[in-house]
Amino acid sequence: MFDMLFLAEFTVLRPNLGLIFWTTVIFLLFWGLMAKFAFGPIKDALKKRDGDIADALAEAQKAKEEMASLNAKNEALLAEAREERSKMMKEAKETKDQIIAEAKQKANEEAKRIVSNAKAEIDTQKTAALLEVKNQAGMMAITIAEKIIRKELKGNPEQESFANSLVDEMNLN
Repeated sequence: MFDMLFLAEFTVLRPNLGLIFWTTVIFLLFWGLMAKFAFGPIKDALKKRDGDIADALAEAQKAKEEMASLNAKNEALLAEAREERSKMMKEAKETKDQIIAEAKQKANEEAKRIVSNAKAEIDTQKTAALLEVKNQAGMMAITIAEKIIRKELKGNPEQESFANSLVDEMNLN
């Protein structure tokens, strides 16, 4: 009956003083054991996890910085390659223009030389032709003069002897 009486008076809203005491002792004992054996390793695991997360974030930041550095280097290399290509194209164009200019200059010089040679050849042939014409004109004049003189001298012995004496003098000189 005592047990029933004890049980009959117990309610959740009015707990017994002994129950409160033993619940508090067990709770404090459980809390102490948990602090000694569980909270330390949990706290260490949380610290380790926090360190691992911080390390992972630092590694991610480092990788991000390396990627940014590599991107900057790639951009610099691309810009350098573009500049080098532009420089090579400019040099090739300058070389092409120089070769064309030299070829034009040589062609002009060759044309001038050919024209100069042609003019000299024309002048030489012109001089030779004029000399030939003069020689032929002189020969014709001499032939005509000889025929006229023979005709005139045919009947006059005195003029024939004078002409012969002139011929003899010319042969002596």
